[in-house]
Amino acid sequence: MKLKITINEKTYEVDVEAAEPEAPAAPPRGYPVEPSHVRLPAAPPPTAAAPGPPVDEDRVCRSPVSGIVVKVVAQPGQTLQVGDILLVLEAMKMETNITAPVAGKVAALKVAPGESVASGQIVAEFER
Repeated sequence: MKLKITINEKTYEVDVEAAEPEAPAAPPRGYPVEPSHVRLPAAPPPTAAAPGPPVDEDRVCRSPVSGIVVKVVAQPGQTLQVGDILLVLEAMKMETNITAPVAGKVAALKVAPGESVASGQIVAEFER
C-alpha cells in the first residue's frame, strides 16, 4: 500500500506492508477535515487594566518573580534599611527573600501568606 506522509511541510511517498490482515474499517464519522482548513476563533484581545493613580516607584517594592507568599517578615509601621527582608516567596520549589529596595517605614504590605504573587506585582509600599 502506498501512502503520502507530510512532515515539516515536506511530502514523502512511502510503501507500507500490513503485517496482519486488515480488519474491516469502521464507517467514517462526520466529514474528513484537512488540518490546513481548520479555523479556530481568534482569542479576544487582552483587556488593559484600568489606569489608576501614578505609582511612585521609589516608594514601592515589586516582586521580581511569580510565586506563593510563604512568610511575611515585615509589618506596617516598621522601619527598614535597604536589603532588610520584607517577605519570603516560594517559586519553583525555591524560597526567595524579597528585600526592601529603599530605607524607610513600611506603609502597607499588599500580600499575605498563602497568596499568589505575579512578577512585577507591588508587594509593599513605603511612606513618603
